[in-house]
Amino acid sequence: MNPPPAPALTHLGPLAQLRAGRLPERLLRLLVGLWLYGLAIALMIEGAVGASPWDVFHLGVSHHVPVSFGMVMILTAVAVLLAWIPLRQMPGLGTVANTLLLGPFADLNLALLPTPEGLPLRCAYLLAGVVLCAIATAMYIGAQLGPGPRDGLMTGLARRTGWSIRSIRTLIEVTVLVIGVLLGGVVGVGTLVFAFGVGPLTQLFLRHLVVRLDARPAPALSGETP
Repeated sequence: MNPPPAPALTHLGPLAQLRAGRLPERLLRLLVGLWLYGLAIALMIEGAVGASPWDVFHLGVSHHVPVSFGMVMILTAVAVLLAWIPLRQMPGLGTVANTLLLGPFADLNLALLPTPEGLPLRCAYLLAGVVLCAIATAMYIGAQLGPGPRDGLMTGLARRTGWSIRSIRTLIEVTVLVIGVLLGGVVGVGTLVFAFGVGPLTQLFLRHLVVRLDARPAPALSGETP
């Protein structure tokens, strides 16, 4: 027998996302997912064997503008949100939470996480960071309260093109990596592991972490006909 299909990601407007049921559980999943994402960022940075492509990009941009790394993350998020407009991607509470909380969560985890000594432990940090990032992404996207700016770009492109989450995520990660390197960001073997590993892992975990909703997208809220 074939396994039951995974719950699908719905395309709901902001108000419909809040009315779709199981809100306390979904809010908890959102917050835990963002916390784990912050921990994943801290693990990869402390491992010092290569940051994620987006962080290579952020580091590269920070070399050319008089603002902090965290401010670069915020400005990048705003720019990415503008790319949602032609994709007709719906923001939500999760979008705002990602923009406002991910940076502080990463900073806090960086302060709490001990720096590893020796290459084996640093590599363990990297691998744990990549797997944890995929779990965290699937958890907070699966809460169906609106993805973060960068992941909304991923899901919007996947919906519009019909390509898989795995393919779209890998394409985005490789693109920002190249731009980040050209801007002076530092890469390592861990960067490549993340770029080509996190997409397939995110697609795998999404099958198990999407919250099943009874609601259907309404034209008045989603801006699209069913």
